Amino acid sequence: MNFIMEKPSKKRDCKSQENKQTNELASLPTDIALDIFSRLSITSVIQSRFVCRSWQNLSLDRNLVSMHFSQVAKRDPLLIFHSDFPIRNQLSFAEFCGADNDTKGVVKKISIPFSASMSEFTVVGSCNGLLCLCDSLFNDTIYIYNPFTNYYKELPKTMQFDDEIVMCGFGYHPETKQYKVVKIVYYWITNIDHRGVRRIRTPRTSKSEVFVLGSEDNKWRNIGQVSYYIERRSKVALFTNGRLHWLTRGVSNSVRGLIIISFDLADEKFKEVPRPEFSCAADGRKYFLASLRGCLCAVVYKYGLSRDLEIWIMKEYNVKESWVKEFKIGGNVPESPSTRLQAPLRIWRNTYNREFVRVLCILENGEILIEYKVGNLALYDVASGRYKDIKFKGMPSIFQTIVHFGSLNEIDLPAKN
Repeated sequence: MNFIMEKPSKKRDCKSQENKQTNELASLPTDIALDIFSRLSITSVIQSRFVCRSWQNLSLDRNLVSMHFSQVAKRDPLLIFHSDFPIRNQLSFAEFCGADNDTKGVVKKISIPFSASMSEFTVVGSCNGLLCLCDSLFNDTIYIYNPFTNYYKELPKTMQFDDEIVMCGFGYHPETKQYKVVKIVYYWITNIDHRGVRRIRTPRTSKSEVFVLGSEDNKWRNIGQVSYYIERRSKVALFTNGRLHWLTRGVSNSVRGLIIISFDLADEKFKEVPRPEFSCAADGRKYFLASLRGCLCAVVYKYGLSRDLEIWIMKEYNVKESWVKEFKIGGNVPESPSTRLQAPLRIWRNTYNREFVRVLCILENGEILIEYKVGNLALYDVASGRYKDIKFKGMPSIFQTIVHFGSLNEIDLPAKN
């Protein structure tokens, strides 16, 4: 990353004072020094590696990984921006410090070390400081990547069909303590007759595979067909509660609209998750999923004069009666010049609907961070019912936001055969 290369200058008037402070920290017991480092931001920990050898050793201590992440998870996340304008498929980030505009940082670019081999990609998801990136052109290359330590691993390629749709998911289950990547593949069958080649689409023909990161076999495992046809606009899964989630069309006469499908990362089974009893039957056809404070959420965009946004939260996972309409957000979305853009670029094919507001997270102060229109951020104050636009210096003009907790996490994968 660019910011990693910003080593401290050797010419400083206060160099002797800084050396004294450095030596004092180095003289502390290791457990105390690690506790101090665990409370730093991820960028500060990485930059500390350039101060002196003792600090570098502390930042590389394996005990620091879990200690640091336990502190990070208590704070507001940082934001990663995935943009394809003006530079195609660029990642950048900003450390979000709350509602005070004067305390927000500057957007910094992330130099992806494998960009030459994957020029266009989809961000499949973020989990415990790791990103999963999938090639959006050929669907055959997947990387696990820590954008702050520059750690990355390429997973084995498994593309078998010339024309296929690939749905991916990435997550971690706390009981099995395993990270897994799941691929659902829908493909076409090609028949050749006397008139030439004819392509017949078979949407019910599918296969699903799972890759366990850190496993000895280092290969994808086929787990059979999927009995649901997942909506293409739900191409990327939502991860929460140790499960991946997609939306799909109801297949029975008793269920109309979109239903929620989950994949349990522990038992590796696809299941249907009960959806809320929406106030209007039509709402079941126009909602999307989110994760707020570790809970599965359904966000309903209300068409009409009010254009309100309802946020339903499942308080107890997989219990239908636990769905609660927690928030109702007014429809007066803040206006900015970029909201008037008419042609979103490739990246917006990954969103549910370009007109919808994406609910990203709830901050420590209770405000709701949202992304709206063609990549604008705003904070919604629940108490006052007011929006406030959020701008970072150097912010890309068109982007999709990934909520991310920066960590030192890395996964040891077996060497390629």
